[in-house]
Amino acid sequence: MRDRAPMTARGAALASVATAIFLMLLKGWAVVATGSVAMLGSLADSGLDLIASLVTLLGVHIAARPADRSHRFGHGKAESLAALFQVVVISASACGIGWRAVDRLVKGEVTANADYGIGVSLVALVVTLALIAYQRRVIAATGSVAIGADHIHYQSDLLLNGAVIAALILDQYAGMAAADPVFGVLIALWLLWGAWRASAQAIDQLMDREWPEEKRRRFLAVAAGHPELIGIHDLRTRTSGATDFVQFHVWVDPAMTVSHAHAVMDTIEASLKAEFPGTEIIIHPDPEGHIDDPGNPLVDGDETERLEKPA
Repeated sequence: MRDRAPMTARGAALASVATAIFLMLLKGWAVVATGSVAMLGSLADSGLDLIASLVTLLGVHIAARPADRSHRFGHGKAESLAALFQVVVISASACGIGWRAVDRLVKGEVTANADYGIGVSLVALVVTLALIAYQRRVIAATGSVAIGADHIHYQSDLLLNGAVIAALILDQYAGMAAADPVFGVLIALWLLWGAWRASAQAIDQLMDREWPEEKRRRFLAVAAGHPELIGIHDLRTRTSGATDFVQFHVWVDPAMTVSHAHAVMDTIEASLKAEFPGTEIIIHPDPEGHIDDPGNPLVDGDETERLEKPA
């Protein structure tokens, strides 16, 4: 099954692109027919889905390239750069939708042919549900991070299409003329919120932010499983694309031979990679109690830990 993972993930990515193109064409016709700002926001979101899928595919393609002489840590940060590009596009579109919604609210323009917009949004709901079900199977089979992120994004599209239907019903049938532009503003704010979250994640990777504390503690717990590992210090972690990087120093018996220490490091690395696949690990053995740079707050004091052994 793992041998087919790239083909399966590629199929899911192509399905996302095809879905976005189909929904863009359908919603574009609905925008012309209804003049709905909420539908315009939904159209913009589908356009962003397409851009996001294409840019993400490019970023993932570049990130998958092996390390070379110019990029010895690989090309994983291409995914973060692709994400920042998406953030710029999403933010610009959200501002445009918000401006159009406020302008329409001031001018008091009325939505027409709401039935068309409602019908298109219902079709979009069904198509998106089918895509999400397919993505869920692919994620279970491959564990693809890229498809997982796309899956979360399309889940939010379900909420967006529901909001468009509510806006058109309130505007056309409940006599609430302001409902459509108000929902347009809410959709714009939703897009901005999504852009902010995406930018935060991308910047964390570009700035080599440390792992979350829970993941770090889990890493230490696995390392502590080796009986000859006494302590750990100078633990540094970061993520680049789909690859995690970890380097740390360990305390071992000062009387241990170089050959024995090497074998211990290999065993520890194997157990850690089994628990944290796709992680590049560098381990430096030290005699118990030794710290290379005692004046550095990053490797001294609270960052020096004597591991608790499992019972």
